[in-house]
Amino acid sequence: MSALNRRIFLKAVGAASVSSVIAPRLHALAVEEEAGRPVAANDQIQIALIGAGGQGQGDTKTAVQVPGVKLVAVADCYSGRLQHSKELWGKDIFTTRDYNEILARKDIDAVIIGTPDHWHKQASVDAMKAGKDVYCEKPMIHLYSDGPEMIEASRRTGRILQIGSQRVSSVLYAKAKELLAAGAIGQLNMVTAHWDRNSSIGAWNYTVPPDASTETCDWERFLGTAPQIPFNAEQFFQWRKWKAYGTGVAGDLFVHLFSGTHFITGSHGPTRGMATGGLRFWKDGRDVPDVMLGMFDYREGFNLSLHVNFVDGGEESESLVFTGSEGTMEIGWGAVTVSRVPRETEPGLMIGTFAEAMQEQIETAYREKYPVKHFEGAPPVGFEKYVAPHGYSDSYDHFKNFFASVRSRKPVVEDAVFGYRAAGAALLSNLSYDRGMIVHWDPDAMKLVGIDAS
Repeated sequence: MSALNRRIFLKAVGAASVSSVIAPRLHALAVEEEAGRPVAANDQIQIALIGAGGQGQGDTKTAVQVPGVKLVAVADCYSGRLQHSKELWGKDIFTTRDYNEILARKDIDAVIIGTPDHWHKQASVDAMKAGKDVYCEKPMIHLYSDGPEMIEASRRTGRILQIGSQRVSSVLYAKAKELLAAGAIGQLNMVTAHWDRNSSIGAWNYTVPPDASTETCDWERFLGTAPQIPFNAEQFFQWRKWKAYGTGVAGDLFVHLFSGTHFITGSHGPTRGMATGGLRFWKDGRDVPDVMLGMFDYREGFNLSLHVNFVDGGEESESLVFTGSEGTMEIGWGAVTVSRVPRETEPGLMIGTFAEAMQEQIETAYREKYPVKHFEGAPPVGFEKYVAPHGYSDSYDHFKNFFASVRSRKPVVEDAVFGYRAAGAALLSNLSYDRGMIVHWDPDAMKLVGIDAS
């Protein structure tokens, strides 16, 4: 082992198994009364997918790996995805363009919502009112007004609402939380995070099928509350590129970095933020930036700096770096690393420009006050790394947590309050970028301060 302060590090890391590492604090959403009967541990949970795009299908492929979970229905506005759902999960899967047909079924316990952002609120609220538990993809909201309505619907109906930022269920983030709490990097003062992409697909240029038309795509249903415009296949299949349906890089990627930061630090969110950026490369008609940088203040005494770059000429990369008074901790692909450099205990001297007699006088007095320390062995500095098990999936753990809550009616790891605080913080970036101003946020009340976002 390196010369890292072993006592502190081992206190945090230990020799724990993966199962013992998973100890995230639950963010409970209070309910007035528990609704619905718990699903017995040996009962099968029957689920439906609403929104069968890339994320929705990916989520469902993971969800059905959890023992005791079965997919029975799929809703999507494109007939090709309904056809592919039957190819993936069997011809007996019920498919429809209208998710209300799914919500009317009594044999469905829970739904996965993988729709565009502008449908998250309505689909979630409708599902909870119909007695279904909900796993809703991130970001939880498209508009700030969505948050309170979704929180209230979960509270009033007693239905479980889990938001899909899977990092809060990750063993790596749980480990990082333990390390920070154990003082592995001293006092936290800054978090720096980035997510860079250099591919066309990474910049949301998803493939448009040649059969895209008003016959195969339910354009009117897709639009919902968005501006009523003629059919546009690009906007249907590449919806993240437009504000009418998505939330840009802030809602797609910043929200992951916020949810991870909030989970590890225990913070409710920033008190103010500002963002800048622009449309630098992908000038293809989209109305959201492909480069964005944001800075945020936290009352816990640290700042968060974020950036997303879709023009990066290098490999795609993601990193979350916590900088403390005695070192840094980084979460990257599949690992948490800690580099520890304890702070100096002396203020130091800068006396080289003084007369030699004065230098000697100052240094003598200084050494009386700060005697030279002799370490037994190397000083407590070093580098340690914690690696997730091969093939580990935080998405699987996130669904496992959700279905455990569906069975037990106990709180999930990322409820509507946590999800709104993460998404609300992320969307400060869009407000700041659009209006060219610093924006203020009350993370406890979950409200914008001094600004109308409507």
